[in-house]
Amino acid sequence: MTSINASLFFAGLLLAWPATRQDVDSGPEHGKKVSALKVFDATGNSRDKEVDYVAERKDKPTVYVFVQADKWDRPMARFLRKLDETVLKESQDAYVVAVWLTDDADKTKAYLPRAQQSLNLQNTALTCFTGEKAGPKDWGINADAHLTAVVAHKGRVAKRFGYRSINETDAPAVQEALKKALAEK
Repeated sequence: MTSINASLFFAGLLLAWPATRQDVDSGPEHGKKVSALKVFDATGNSRDKEVDYVAERKDKPTVYVFVQADKWDRPMARFLRKLDETVLKESQDAYVVAVWLTDDADKTKAYLPRAQQSLNLQNTALTCFTGEKAGPKDWGINADAHLTAVVAHKGRVAKRFGYRSINETDAPAVQEALKKALAEK
């Protein structure tokens, strides 16, 4: 391979790389009222109980994060940790509800407290959706999105994010969406 061909090959790789990180359309539409979200709370304020977090959070600023359990990895963990640290900077009422979507709810229920021990999250509930792996029917979670984040305030969707690939550098965009939602009257 000549040096020109090698340069073109690597330039092509660099151009293709952002395409793998492009957002995926996932989550309920902007402005839509958030639907019920019944989950098993493994680590949060309602630990070891089934809870409807939308009913519990009501109008408070909340970031709902849907994790495809079979895609969970360290970069996602770093994103969740960074998000946990940053939401309180926007509001003392802000909270993160991370929802694992899985085929094996019992295994996930046992895993999440161990994940919490490792991540040491202060403002995040690790939960498990016990229904179908596709997630709650009215939330519109796209199976192609490894992680979906939905920023909600006053019971409505302020912004949604769908990611195939994610890490801690993506948390500021979610934080900014929360900040913007809080500023709206």
